[in-house]
Amino acid sequence: MSENLDLVRSMFAAWERGDVSSSEWADPEIEYVVDGGLDPGTWTGLTDMAQRVRYALEAWKDLRLEADEYREVDDERVLVFNHRRGRGTTSGLEVGRLTGVEAHVFHIRDGKVRKIVVYVDRDRALADLGLEE
Repeated sequence: MSENLDLVRSMFAAWERGDVSSSEWADPEIEYVVDGGLDPGTWTGLTDMAQRVRYALEAWKDLRLEADEYREVDDERVLVFNHRRGRGTTSGLEVGRLTGVEAHVFHIRDGKVRKIVVYVDRDRALADLGLEE
């Protein structure tokens, strides 16, 4: 298993526990992209990424990302199919799977994540990567 895959697995292990406090894995000028959904956009740098993640977490209590599958795309990219679980902040309603299968693409160089692209639609991630199911 590659170092990049190990890095992404360790990140997701923390996120599955609800721990999003670490950014040691991130390049200081990381690019964070949300492709699709209600609030797509691009944010640059650790501060902007952290603000975006906090904003996304506000609507949910106990939000967890859970990895379904990991794929090494090439020497610098790792694809993760995942889903979310959580409870609505206002309603308190427990939601088993909040969404269908999403995808995260991690661009890694020299042991640091330089870019994360969050895809609401896994098929779009596959298309952007030039992959087929």
